[in-house]
Amino acid sequence: MAPDFVARSTAGTLRLSDYRGRWLLFFSHPGDFTPVCTSEFVAIARAADRFAALGCELLAHSVDSLFSHLGWIRAIHDDLGVAIPFPVVEDSSLEIAHAFGMVDPASNNAASVRAAFFIDPDGVIRALTIYPLSVGRSVAELLRTIAALQRTHDGAAMTPADWMPGHDILLPPALLAKEALAAKGTTGWFYQLAKDRPTKAGAP
Repeated sequence: MAPDFVARSTAGTLRLSDYRGRWLLFFSHPGDFTPVCTSEFVAIARAADRFAALGCELLAHSVDSLFSHLGWIRAIHDDLGVAIPFPVVEDSSLEIAHAFGMVDPASNNAASVRAAFFIDPDGVIRALTIYPLSVGRSVAELLRTIAALQRTHDGAAMTPADWMPGHDILLPPALLAKEALAAKGTTGWFYQLAKDRPTKAGAP
């Protein structure tokens, strides 16, 4: 379960549990006014409609102050022509960063890691990624991961390597001896592709 919190943000005070009932991408960045983080914010903002089409909310976080967030958003808007449509949470105390394990205890740097938490409508963290400070995230992969988690949420299917919406899915493997013996071939009981059903618009 994702740790709940109440914090100030660029959209006012919010509580993480306010997002219950919806998919949420909660992502942190190491610092405002930094090159890689700026590139990520611009890319995610430009893809905001694609996240919305998947029914996924966006919530950003860093350990910088609210005023730093506001200044950075203003600079991105004025100099790069991109409006940031999602809230950015303030975490100067590092309380949220510690709750989510986003601070490296062996590092002298108080900045949070470049993490992304994929949270389902029940508030459960279904997946997470952590990138180094020098490497930006792929928006296409964030979208693909959300789509894959949604597709497999009911437990009736799995997604193979490099899966994209509309591609073949994997069926769950046999769990009983009679099912394994009845399957075709030597791999049919544990590796069976099937045609997928139509997916939502906006998928990557």
